[in-house]
Amino acid sequence: MAKEKLPSYRWVILTIVSLLCFIANYIQFQVSALATEIMPQLHITTAEFSSLLMAPMLVAVVLSIPAGSLGDKFGSKKVISVGCVLSVIGAFGRFIAANFWMMMIMLLLCGIFISLLNANLIKVLGTWFKQDTDSAMGVFYAASCLGITLAQITSSWFPSVNAAYLFSSVSLLILTICWMMFVRDTPKGESLPPAEPTAKYLKVAIKSKNTWIVSICAGLGIASTTAYAGFLPQALTLGQGITNKTAGVMSAVVTVGSFFGSLIGPAWCNKLGRYKMFLTVTTLIGAIVMYFTWYTPAGFFLWAMLVINGFFTAISGPIVQAMPIQFPEIGEKYAGSAGGIVGTVSMLISYIIPILVSKIAGNDYAKNLGIESLVFGLSVICILALPEIGQKAKK
Repeated sequence: MAKEKLPSYRWVILTIVSLLCFIANYIQFQVSALATEIMPQLHITTAEFSSLLMAPMLVAVVLSIPAGSLGDKFGSKKVISVGCVLSVIGAFGRFIAANFWMMMIMLLLCGIFISLLNANLIKVLGTWFKQDTDSAMGVFYAASCLGITLAQITSSWFPSVNAAYLFSSVSLLILTICWMMFVRDTPKGESLPPAEPTAKYLKVAIKSKNTWIVSICAGLGIASTTAYAGFLPQALTLGQGITNKTAGVMSAVVTVGSFFGSLIGPAWCNKLGRYKMFLTVTTLIGAIVMYFTWYTPAGFFLWAMLVINGFFTAISGPIVQAMPIQFPEIGEKYAGSAGGIVGTVSMLISYIIPILVSKIAGNDYAKNLGIESLVFGLSVICILALPEIGQKAKK
């Protein structure tokens, strides 16, 4: 079966979407990189600092489902444009945030546009990339990894916290203008389907068993890798005697592996044409490497294991989250609502599981990282329950 010819304008869409993803993660993880300066300025505790860092996730839990359904009804561009404007206000509002609650409100506003974009991402990329949606999703994931990494590296380069805020705020403003000026909902010659009642879009997506399986699968993957990345520096420092500085760099190396896994994984999967087999094998490899990383002695092999860990644990995310648009019951028409469900459920899982793991494992680093590896491996059950959408396997 010949591939459908795709419009060249899709690269403009992907570039703007990926840059928005980049700046969203850059803004969020500036909070982490500038923690030693922000905490005294705001007079906040460690717990309050953690709340600020998690603010965008809380926004996604609340907004994803309505954002996806509204995107199906009115078009993704209008919905995300509103979010971008509100987030620009929040980004510049950080300059006047003098205490915890003011900063919390501003960071919640900053998280609106990426929450709306994530909810509509399957629809936006699926409309323009069709059968290559998972590869486009991989670029989006890679932009996320790059945003996190560069925020950690470059935030200290700025002469002050306000200078760092100014860079990210102006960047978001420019990208908001680009979104409004250059993004289109559909390629030339296509149009949005006739609008239906908002509840209809959500009802169709809720009835899709496959959408719920994708949501759980994505949640298990995000929860385990996020918890692992957050716990790793502390585990390396206190458990293996590695210095704080080196442990931070080693954690960043995992993200470098994730960057390449997000880009290369979907391309491999497309070429193989057998999604379930590919995802099962790579996910199991990721879980095994994640587990044995902890037992690898410090040195070259540990650095290598961290890169391999990041690579294989990043492969499944973009592929799985791109699947709903290929389900017959979803397609492009209901992709926004399906994306909203995936966003809400996966964020809830990724918020709850790390807390449960910490309560179970406590300060036992081996148990903590072992449970996270198990959680990642359990996503294979969801993968096996999904329909095969690979073209070669279908033939």
